[in-house]
Amino acid sequence: MPYDWNWRVFLEDTGGGQTYLQWLLSAWGWTAAVAGSAWVVAVALGLVAGVARTLPGRVPRWLGAIWVEGFRNVPVLVHVFLWYFVLPAILPCFKGWSPFWLVVMALGCFSSTRVAEQVRAGLASLPAGQRQAALALGLSLPQAYRHVLLPVALRVILPPLTSEAMGIVKNSAVAFVVSISELMLFAQQAQEETSHGFEIYLAVTALYVLTSMAAFLLMTAFGRMVRRDRVAASAALPPALP
Repeated sequence: MPYDWNWRVFLEDTGGGQTYLQWLLSAWGWTAAVAGSAWVVAVALGLVAGVARTLPGRVPRWLGAIWVEGFRNVPVLVHVFLWYFVLPAILPCFKGWSPFWLVVMALGCFSSTRVAEQVRAGLASLPAGQRQAALALGLSLPQAYRHVLLPVALRVILPPLTSEAMGIVKNSAVAFVVSISELMLFAQQAQEETSHGFEIYLAVTALYVLTSMAAFLLMTAFGRMVRRDRVAASAALPPALP
């Protein structure tokens, strides 16, 4: 029996004062908000953990390794359940957190381990002389990382960071298990109400692709901006003496 395609389903009323198209766009906004916020958390924590794994002392290296190994060896869905059900039950400071921020922290911590490994690999790929030269110029170790090592390492790891940014968009789909009204939750509920799952899931797939491509374009634009700044800084240097 041929399938009865009906794209007008998105113009039908949900019974709650909005159409399925409006619900879809609202869910898309929640998906973008979860992915974008989690990416900020992942980059911030990943930079700290990645740098810690390259510091001279054993303690920061061990702390960075514990963070990475402790989080990346647990499935992302388990992270969401831990942050949503377990942490608020055992730590009172998390009881007032909204489900949105609990999911953001779960995704951010999970993805931070991958960012940390990329940062560590980028720093490890730099010649040892760069750190020594920065310290010899009178910079402190934090200043050497801030002004010399990290800017170069970030340019090296930008391609894998771009892939990770796109990946966090896909991982945001697990937010539906704790009733965040994002694309996957919309798809499941809308196809049950309308019996037009093909149209619903095709639309959701297209929006996931668009969101991932937007993340790719933003990271590409950031890479171009970094390269322009590097060229401008190089042009501002005085010419070398003969």
